[in-house]
Amino acid sequence: MLRFEDVSFRYPEDTQGMVEDLSFQVEDGEFAAIIGASGCGKSTIFRLINGLERPDSGKILVDEKPIETIKNYCAFMPQKDLLFPWRSIEKNVCLPMELAKVPSEAQKKRAAQVLEQVGLSDYAKKFPKDLSGGMKQRAAFARTLLCGADMLLLDEPFSALDYLTRVEMQEWLLAQWAHEHKTILFITHDVEEAIFLAKTIYIIQDSRPFTQMERIEVPLDYPRNREALKRSEIVELKESLIGKLRTGVSL
Repeated sequence: MLRFEDVSFRYPEDTQGMVEDLSFQVEDGEFAAIIGASGCGKSTIFRLINGLERPDSGKILVDEKPIETIKNYCAFMPQKDLLFPWRSIEKNVCLPMELAKVPSEAQKKRAAQVLEQVGLSDYAKKFPKDLSGGMKQRAAFARTLLCGADMLLLDEPFSALDYLTRVEMQEWLLAQWAHEHKTILFITHDVEEAIFLAKTIYIIQDSRPFTQMERIEVPLDYPRNREALKRSEIVELKESLIGKLRTGVSL
C-alpha cells in the first residue's frame, strides 16, 4: 500500500536534516503504529505521505505509484477534531464531499450512513458544542472516512481524551477498522495504545536525522480485548518498548 524508498528530507529553516535515506513499507489493510519521542519526526512522516512536504530525495509510493501522480490516496485526522463550531455535525462530516462537489442529496445519504456507523445518527443536527470529547472524535473520524481514501493517517487522535474515554475509543476504532478494511497509520506516544491497536509498530529511536524505523510485530490476533494486555509476553514487549524509547538501545 505504502512504500518509502531512500527518502531524505530537511525543513528549510533547519541546518540538520529530519530524515535521511529512510525506507519502510506498510501492507494493504494493515494497522501500523509509529512511536517515538516528541520532536523525533513522527508527524513529518505524515506530512511527507500526504504531500504537505516534498522529499529532497527518494520516492514515496502508494500502490507502486509516485504520490505526485495520484489523488485522494490518503486522509488525515489530527489530534484536535477541528470541527467547525457553526456547522452541524452532518454538515461537518459532509465537508470532504462538498469539496469534491458531490451532489447534495448524495452527501446527505452517505453522511447518514456513516453517522449511523459511528453511532451519531441522533446528533446529526447538533453542533460540536453539544457533543462530548469522544463523540467529537467519532465525528472527525466519520469526516475522515468520507474523504474516500483507502489509507488513513491518524495523528494522536485520542491523546486529549480522559483515560476511560480513550480506552473506549481504542476499542471503537478497532471495530471501525474491521468494518472498513482501510490501511491505518497511527501516531501515538502511548506504548500500550500502540500494542493494543496495531499489528505492526515502527519505532523512531535515532537522533536527527533518523535513517530507519525498527519494525516490531505485535504477537496478538484480532479481534482483541484488554485482557490480552496482561499476557506475560505482552507485558515484556511493553517494557521493552518503553526501555527502547528511553535509552535508544536496540533489541
